[in-house]
Parts: sequence; structure tokens; C-alpha cells
Amino acid sequence: MTAAFAVTGIFILFPAWAQSPAALQPLFPPAGPCAIPPEQARFDFPLPHTARQLASGKPVKIVALGSSSTYGAGASSSAAAYPSRLAEELTRRLPRHDFIVLNRGVNGEEIDDMLQRLDKAVIAEHPDLVLWQVGTNSVLHDKALPPHVGKLHEGLMRLKATGADVVLIDPQYAPNVIAKHNCDGMVSLISATAKAEHIGVFHRFELMRHWYSVEHLPFETFVSPDGLHMNDWSYACLAKALGMAIADAVSRPVQTTEHRRRTTDDR
Repeated sequence: MTAAFAVTGIFILFPAWAQSPAALQPLFPPAGPCAIPPEQARFDFPLPHTARQLASGKPVKIVALGSSSTYGAGASSSAAAYPSRLAEELTRRLPRHDFIVLNRGVNGEEIDDMLQRLDKAVIAEHPDLVLWQVGTNSVLHDKALPPHVGKLHEGLMRLKATGADVVLIDPQYAPNVIAKHNCDGMVSLISATAKAEHIGVFHRFELMRHWYSVEHLPFETFVSPDGLHMNDWSYACLAKALGMAIADAVSRPVQTTEHRRRTTDDR
């Protein structure tokens, strides 16, 4: 069961659990300023399908696939989860366009669970862009990393076959995650897979590490008391950075396959 709200060209769908009195209040005002290094708000590849959809004047449908940090665990309401905040951010940056953002996060899921529901939860929606947050729960459960390469490839092939653009989102930099020995390996695996598949990756891990290591923000500023999930402030910052990256990616020319191969091989 889902509920939908429309606010100035934004269509936000989220699970009906979120309809508490707080969730029915107006969407949150902008959060306080957060540091977003330019390199954290740029994908390695453009978003050609999304750009064409915008050029046609049609609404852009985005599906946010993931686990609890997509669902919105740690947020005070569904309106503070990153998919809802992203819809606001994109409408602010691209005000003449409509965006439909579907929240398809499920608490506790790993990549196998997401692959099982990929057809019904994502592909059946005919998205223009899929933001796939993956890897955190596998890290928390100490799962072996090598099988993830094939599973990510399978999911990406199924998504790309629909014509949609795809961006991967890696784990969060939070105490319970960085305490795990395979954390850095998962972050590297996701980055390498995205490069091999010629798709963008949003480096959430590095963005949050920047807040902690460079901005010297305590974890309490951007991580919930459980030591794992993001909070209202960091979800808003995540949405801001994603909005910046998407707006940039749809404005860039699409490279030819050969030029793209030379560019990525030189890195």
C-alpha cells in the first residue's frame, strides 16, 4: 500500500506506514548548510535517457531502489527521507520540469532480495533513472564480496535493457559500517563495477567521510543514534548532492562509445 503527494510538480510515492501526523505536515524547510565537494556532486558518465526525457518536456520518473537508508530509517518522517528531498531538490534546480520519485527501499534487504523484486518494484514502473543503493547490509552481515560482482552485473543488465539510466549509491560512512573489515572492499567493488558498466556511482561513503574527516563534524551531526542510519540533516545533504550531480549529468554531451572507453581507460 502506498500514498502519493503532489507538490508543485513533484510526485512522491512512499509506503503508507509513513502517514503519521508528522508526515502529513508540509515538507521540511531546507536543512542547514552542508559541505559538498564538487567532485562528490558529479557522475563519471552523463544520463542520456534522462536528458532526452527532459528535452521532450515529459515528466521524469526516478525509482530509488535500496534498503533502509533508501526507505528512510533514521528520518523523522517519510518527507525527510532522501527520495522525497531529492524530488524537491530537482524541482528547485530544474523548475520547468516535473519529477516523479518512487521510494522502493525495504529495510534489511541485501542484493539478492533486491534482484528478486526488481521486475515488480522497479522495471514495471518504466523508470527513466534508477538510483540503486546497495551493499551496506552485506557488509554488516560479513558477506563475501566476490559474488556481488556477478549479482550487480545481472541487476545492471536487466535495468539497462529497459533503456533507463542507472546510478549506484555505495554504503554510508557510519560507525557500524566502518567497523566492518570488508567495508572498504565493498566501496571499491561498487566503484569498479560502475566504471566497468559505464554508469555513474554516487560516492556517499566519501561524502560522509569528508564531513567527518575534513569538516570535523561529529557522527552525531549526520548519523542517527543507532550508529548506522542517516538523519534528517544528512538525508537532505545527500539529496542536495544527488540533485547537483543529476542536473550536471543531464547537461553534459553524450560521449561516443570509443571516446568514453579512452576516457575511462586513462583514469
